[in-house]
Amino acid sequence: MRKVMLAVAFVSLAVVTALAVAEGGVMGIFSAAVQSWASGQIFLDLVIALGLVLVWLWRDALARGKNPWPWLLATLVVGSFAPLVYLWLREADQP
Repeated sequence: MRKVMLAVAFVSLAVVTALAVAEGGVMGIFSAAVQSWASGQIFLDLVIALGLVLVWLWRDALARGKNPWPWLLATLVVGSFAPLVYLWLREADQP
């Protein structure tokens, strides 16, 4: 069931990201964050949430004997896609 939820989240994020990039380009996504206080608040909330995910991912990867750096760097580059893939692969590691 968790893999289904992760797949739905990944595909949903991919579709919305593709639409956003098609409409405004990659920089358009970031420029929207400074157009109003409301959009700035959403962007700040995303930064805080991903920061918390990075802390969790770091600790989880180390506890599993994995190198966290590729996942941390990937998260900084592609956002939530990387933690979703990490969780998908983590599920595969479960006994």
